[in-house]
Amino acid sequence: MLNEKRIILMTKMASYEENDGKRNVAIGSYFRSDYIGWQVLKSIISATIAFIVVFGMYIFYDFEVFMTDIYKMDLLEFALHTLKQYLWTVGAYAVISYIVYMMRYNRAVKSLRVYQMNLRRLAEMYKQ
Repeated sequence: MLNEKRIILMTKMASYEENDGKRNVAIGSYFRSDYIGWQVLKSIISATIAFIVVFGMYIFYDFEVFMTDIYKMDLLEFALHTLKQYLWTVGAYAVISYIVYMMRYNRAVKSLRVYQMNLRRLAEMYKQ
């Protein structure tokens, strides 16, 4: 005999497994600090590459003027200014990434808890 509540619960769980379940299981397989640390590290690497590309575009945009001014400017001051901009950019990006991935991890764990609760409820339905 078919149980409507059980069928509805199974359909809901199958839909979850197809859509968000795969991603949430992958996220939930990490410890919180490992997942967030790995994602922030990837974000820092991406921000570094982006900063290098933008800095290169800035230099090559008016390369002739830059080459004529390079002898007039204080290179140490220019390097320190560039380093400060780099650290500020990467630091801000890392903080934003930390917040985003912490929220994603918490949301995935919460969703997996609901999924586990539904699995227990389904097992109880089968026992009855």
